[in-house]
Amino acid sequence: MEKNSKIKGSHGEEHAILYLKKKSYVILEKNWRYKQYEIDIIAQNQNTIVFVEVKSRANDAFGEPELAVTRKKQKFLVLAANHYLQTHTIELECRFDIIAILSINNNITVKHLEDAFYPSVK
Repeated sequence: MEKNSKIKGSHGEEHAILYLKKKSYVILEKNWRYKQYEIDIIAQNQNTIVFVEVKSRANDAFGEPELAVTRKKQKFLVLAANHYLQTHTIELECRFDIIAILSINNNITVKHLEDAFYPSVK
């Protein structure tokens, strides 16, 4: 990933964290890693653990940012989330959200997709 992309991603994650805090979420972790997988934000909203993938874009030329969360990426997020829950002995409900950040001409739009996807059963 280019340095510029990492900077944009970090800014997007900071916007997402501020957004979640305003909605009374408690931020438990950011950029939490398990092997080569990363969960951008792990938060708690009442009795629910929320695993958040943040996608940022400087324009919508390639479509909505949330469309970049592919099934493959979802699978990796679920794998990492399962490890987090087991490692921390958490038995609360959990869900997977996407926060899409679109920044066009310094106008920032935050779209929060709760329950954006569900773990698939094989």
